[in-house]
Amino acid sequence: MKFERRLLLRERGSGVFEKLWQIPWVFVLLLCAVAGVGYVALYSAGGGSPDPYAGRHAIRFGFGLVMMLSIALVDIRLIARFAWVGYAMGVGLLVLVALHGQVGKGAQRWIDIGPVQLQPSELMKIMLVVALASWFHKASWERIGNPLFLIPPIIAVLVPAAMIFKQPNLGTSLITLMIGGAVFFAAGVRLWKFALVVGAVAIVAPIVYENLHDYQRARITTFLDPESDPLGAGYNIIQSKIALGSGGFWGKGFLQGTQGHLNFLPEKQTDFIFTMLAEEFGLVGGLSVLGLLACVIAFGFLVALRSRHQFGRLLAVGLATNYFLYVFVNIAMVTGSIPVGGVPLPLISHGGSAMITVMIGFGLLMSAHVHRDAEMGAERDET
Repeated sequence: MKFERRLLLRERGSGVFEKLWQIPWVFVLLLCAVAGVGYVALYSAGGGSPDPYAGRHAIRFGFGLVMMLSIALVDIRLIARFAWVGYAMGVGLLVLVALHGQVGKGAQRWIDIGPVQLQPSELMKIMLVVALASWFHKASWERIGNPLFLIPPIIAVLVPAAMIFKQPNLGTSLITLMIGGAVFFAAGVRLWKFALVVGAVAIVAPIVYENLHDYQRARITTFLDPESDPLGAGYNIIQSKIALGSGGFWGKGFLQGTQGHLNFLPEKQTDFIFTMLAEEFGLVGGLSVLGLLACVIAFGFLVALRSRHQFGRLLAVGLATNYFLYVFVNIAMVTGSIPVGGVPLPLISHGGSAMITVMIGFGLLMSAHVHRDAEMGAERDET
């Protein structure tokens, strides 16, 4: 019966009501639960008040939810058709940032669009995934094995990564490269080519390190030895570890976290929001939050497995990888496993750009789910 219903939907062109029926509402509730965790954490970060963080978080999520559901109803063939238009717009926004962007904390990463302050590098990652999925869709195994065929998508990855690195934003630039790599891998690019890239990175890494900004080199040095500068570059990670340890197994209780509420914990509403949650709700609370985030990521890869067309598969893999890297980098950063890089925890941290762009990504992911049986033409070219 399920297959017959899907076939009927294809024949009818999948109207709005039929598409609404196909929306994974359990996943929508899961996102609401994660955003709810964010509201609780930001309420605590605001000193037990919805202002200035939690109230804005709820409004942004509500707006993002409407936008996500609207994108989910858009025909995935239309998304594929305009993939490179979106990519060009993303690059255009990065150029606009370079020319007229707002400077904050030594970096030029934001532009003002009306009342909204947008960080185009976040949106660019989404547009890059869509463009790469469009490029590799219908490409045969033999064609993907042709190095010349890979030159345009490699350039498509390197251009925004270089522009983001220039802002400077090393963390997001590296994440952009890794997202591109995930789509390349899912598309069937040979492993020996990845080995060549890894070798090239190993050769170039010392040169890149010498050209990093002073604060970026300090983050790496601090990661290796935080106690070398406990009141300077090492302060953030030391305080984060203290907060994580002080939470214990069950936590100190809601609004009872000392590191956060006595302002020892830096950027508690953004980069270090997970640390504050772990202090107040302990190991149990921290693992519960990680469980919710793991379910969100797992849904993305499940969509990839269930899609009957290559575009949907690659789109889902790229978007799921994007969210996974957000979570992985943020958690690894606050636990001292990698250098501090200024990556938020989407749907939980305070911040409009990450929230809106992630919800756009989830909208595209849900469109891939709703249209998983769509006819996208011949699956792979023979040339």
